[in-house]
Amino acid sequence: MIEALQFEFMRHALIAGLLASVICGIMGTLVVVNRIVLLSGGIAHAAYGGIGLSLYFGWPYLLGTIGFSLFVVLVMALVSIKAKHRTDTIIGVIWALGMALGIILIDLTPGYNVDLMSYLFGSILTVPDSDLWIMGGIAIINILIVGYYYNDLLALSYDEEFAQIRGVPVRGLYFTLIAMLAVTIVMVIQVVGLILVIALLTIPPFIVEKYAKSLAQMMVGSSLLGAVFTVAGLWLSYTYDLTSGAAIILIAGIAFLASLLIDRLNLFPGVKSRSVTVVPARTDTK
Repeated sequence: MIEALQFEFMRHALIAGLLASVICGIMGTLVVVNRIVLLSGGIAHAAYGGIGLSLYFGWPYLLGTIGFSLFVVLVMALVSIKAKHRTDTIIGVIWALGMALGIILIDLTPGYNVDLMSYLFGSILTVPDSDLWIMGGIAIINILIVGYYYNDLLALSYDEEFAQIRGVPVRGLYFTLIAMLAVTIVMVIQVVGLILVIALLTIPPFIVEKYAKSLAQMMVGSSLLGAVFTVAGLWLSYTYDLTSGAAIILIAGIAFLASLLIDRLNLFPGVKSRSVTVVPARTDTK
């Protein structure tokens, strides 16, 4: 792997993968503990609609895709609040319609040929400097926002009634969380692809959750584990000439199955009894 770093594209791929691991480690932790994995998957797939709209109407890619994704996530969030018993069905429908709309609009775009596989698995080996700066900015913004609202997010994630009693604006914070998630997915998806975004958002937090004693530990652990998957996947793809995104997902999937096997065999008794302690939320949010 060290010899591979002599190539600029491999250095860029490594940095992009590590930044994606940090971003997805933070947001993925909140996704898993708030049980909105289906919602995040819906955002990722519906983002295709924004991509198609941007290409068809000639809009700037980021503005068009982020705008469409924010609209879609607002609809999904309202559905999850107003009709919880139908949430999975409606999100599934929006998920499918978003992808279908995007693909059809791309097909109808005059003189434009796009490789849809690049949106599925990304192009992590062709990441330019500009995308690295954007991802670095997203990572910093996410860290600052989550750090500032940490206690509120902790209370919201584990005890919504307690959060309301403490004066946390639960509804507003929830919409802020999913808006952050939508922007994060759109920004990262163009670099590492739809499938890898979902994998990094869900697999590391799922594995780490059983061992973390706090939400912060879970975020750090998920970021580190995602980084391990990224480095191992890039090494595998470089050594055996494989698709980088698919190799990273393969490593993460193997780790996921190993985690399930460990749980099944109960190799670490007592781990499941660990729980995150909810600390008092800030009182200045009233």
